[in-house]
Amino acid sequence: MKKNKIVFFALALFMGLLLGIAIAVKLDIFSSVQGQEQGQDIATSSYEGFSMEDAIINVANTTGKAVVSISTEHITKVKGTKRFYFDTPFGGSPLGENDSFRKFFEDFFGDIPDREYKQMGLGSGVIIDSEGYILTNEHVIQDADKISVTLSDGREFKGEIIGQDARSDLAIIKINAHNLPLAPLGNSDNLKIGQWVVAIGNPFGFAMQNPEPTVTTGVISALHRSLGRSVSRDRDYNDVIQTDAAINPGNSGGPLVNLKGEIVGINVAIFSTSGGYQGIGFAIPINNAKRIISRLIEGKKILYGWLGVTVQDLTDDLAKYFELPDKNGVLVAKVLANSPAQKAGIKESDIIRQFDNNNVNNVRELLSIVGKTEVGRKVKVVVMRDKKEVVEEVEIGERPQDLEKAQAAGLYEPSEDKWRGIEAEDLNPDNARQFRIEEKAGVVVVDIQPDSPASEAGLIPGDLILEINKRTVKNISDYKKIIQELKGNALVKTARGYFLVKEKEVE
Repeated sequence: MKKNKIVFFALALFMGLLLGIAIAVKLDIFSSVQGQEQGQDIATSSYEGFSMEDAIINVANTTGKAVVSISTEHITKVKGTKRFYFDTPFGGSPLGENDSFRKFFEDFFGDIPDREYKQMGLGSGVIIDSEGYILTNEHVIQDADKISVTLSDGREFKGEIIGQDARSDLAIIKINAHNLPLAPLGNSDNLKIGQWVVAIGNPFGFAMQNPEPTVTTGVISALHRSLGRSVSRDRDYNDVIQTDAAINPGNSGGPLVNLKGEIVGINVAIFSTSGGYQGIGFAIPINNAKRIISRLIEGKKILYGWLGVTVQDLTDDLAKYFELPDKNGVLVAKVLANSPAQKAGIKESDIIRQFDNNNVNNVRELLSIVGKTEVGRKVKVVVMRDKKEVVEEVEIGERPQDLEKAQAAGLYEPSEDKWRGIEAEDLNPDNARQFRIEEKAGVVVVDIQPDSPASEAGLIPGDLILEINKRTVKNISDYKKIIQELKGNALVKTARGYFLVKEKEVE
């Protein structure tokens, strides 16, 4: 009996073990199947009724047909020369300076003919009107003597520049064709970081030997990026879209589209250390293009509003120095002579807080608002000056086409007159770091004119002026007030000590 009980319990234990293993295996299988089902849901995530895959295929089949390849030619001419050199006992002299030798060599050799070199360019574009109007980058067709456009179906047409604008880096070209597939314009103001987008274009141009455009996908990585002057030069890349959709050479001018197939940007550039794709591409927001497309199609010049100031963003230190509640606003560092800003009374060290009833938080916002303001329109500008709010009315001017040349021609005015040979500016983190200044107030001497009273007194660039004739100099505003009233010799206290800056004698 005892033996039978032991066998019974052993059998029951064994059966229980088998049952437990079966249950565990079943649960594991269920969880595995559930995981596979969840993985399938992720892989086939949908967008407005389409799976992600189907949405991208739909974009390629619709918007992709409106994307074109653009090939350009630019002829560069190099002139020949008639100047030959002949060794004489007196050294080599050009034959152009000796009539007999020149005539001999011209008769024997003839003139060296002019040479022509062809420069080829490749890019992309997108049809925005069924009658053959194509939107692309201005830099794609810049200086082109010949433009060839290849449609996605392989047909080739001669392209004609209808309108172009270097600052926006946008252009319209036209081909003689009708009933073409076109791409709808979307709304770039509605874009969100993380949103899926598709880049379409012709990377590496005709190297692919196929007219059909390339489609790449990614997300909006960032909005309102600025590429800076090192990249943009005179182009306005202060408000561009950043994406990780692959953009390669030849993609410039092609569209960046959402999953509805709407154009949200025009691909313009990549950031790369190797020249190839590294996950950082940029596109011009389509809303920026919408503002000027009609004028480009009409062949009209694009006008941009101009204030005529050089500005900088506020840092924590600058905001604290000017006793501002926050860093919102821009600091006026320079004012151009005869500019709208100067005529309106805007001064250096003013802090622009509002422009035309719009709050100004940073330089990018101010540049964007001013550029879009109609030339000739009068607007109110709210600035902080000497800790007080001041309202100035400015009549917006037209931005010079070449601002650097305009400045070089004498439109640029220094921050203040060089009083007795001194050029000074407010103390800020940049010049404090440059000249290793530890003080928190004063004005920095940034330049000294040779043979001036300041130079003779011993002042040098980097000196921090703290007092003039025992009157405290905390900022550039104090400095200007004091020097305007000064007559006779001036005792200047700097961080290095005192210097007597004499009044220049009138001869």
